[in-house]
This record gives sequence, structure tokens and C-alpha cells, in this order.
Amino acid sequence: MTSLGVLGLSLLSGCTTDVSKVKSAYSSQEWPPLPEITANTAPKVSESSLAHSAKEYRKDAASHLYGINKERIFKGRMPPMLEAVGVLDVDIDRQGQVKALNWKRPPKHAPQVMAEIERMVKAAAPYPAPKNLSQVTYTDVWLWHKSGKFQLDTLTEGQD
Repeated sequence: MTSLGVLGLSLLSGCTTDVSKVKSAYSSQEWPPLPEITANTAPKVSESSLAHSAKEYRKDAASHLYGINKERIFKGRMPPMLEAVGVLDVDIDRQGQVKALNWKRPPKHAPQVMAEIERMVKAAAPYPAPKNLSQVTYTDVWLWHKSGKFQLDTLTEGQD
């Protein structure tokens, strides 16, 4: 093993937390309800996406989520300490419906946040239909503030 590898492992070994000792502050926390979407309040969303790759589609999906959840978007740069950070894969079919969610990096210390993100993603369907793809799995990083507001890495304003 190289000296850089040993250094890296020694740094990572100091980054552990005993999850059993962490008290959950989320059990009593409730998030604001999702906005009710009607014909009059539905955001103007493109019925289809012209993306040719998952990376391109990610921008369309993030814009779609932001359009539906305007009051939940954290304005400005995120602070250095966040409530949770999670990486989520979302499978979208040809019609823009959510087929599956798969956490690549779940914020397990914040199960309420995980549940709220999943609820928001599912409630935002249908997404722009991937016109140039038979289906798409896109990945985004959720940056979650303790206020219940968030940014997606795709459209983030940065972090201090």
C-alpha cells in the first residue's frame, strides 16, 4: 500500500460515528405539506425532455422538482453543516412516471428526511417524458437543511 493510501485510510478511520448513541431529533418533526397541485396551480412543465443521456435528463428532473416545490427551496448558499445529504437514483419510464427509487448514499441518521424526499419525488410525477430515451435512471444529491428546505446538487447555489 502506498503512503497516500495509508494516509487516506488513517483519515477515514477517524470519521466514524456510533449511530446508536445519536438521539433522533426527527421523530417529532413534521415537514410542511406538499402543495396541492390542481389545473390552476400546476407548474408549466415541458411534457417531454429532449435529453440524450441521464446526465442531461437530471437537469430537466431537477427543474421539474424545483418548479413544484418552490417554497421548499433553500435560497442562497447552503451553510457548512446540513441536516442530511443523500444520493438518490430515480428510475423514470417513457411516460415520465417514477418506477423505482434507489438510495446510493442514504441519510440513515435522518429517516424522516429520507421518507420526505421519497414522498416529494413520487408526488412530483409525472416528470418530463424522456423522448430520446426509452427510460432513464438519473442520480442527484439532496442537500437538506434543518428547516426542511433543500437544494439539489444539479441546481445548487453552492455551500459555505
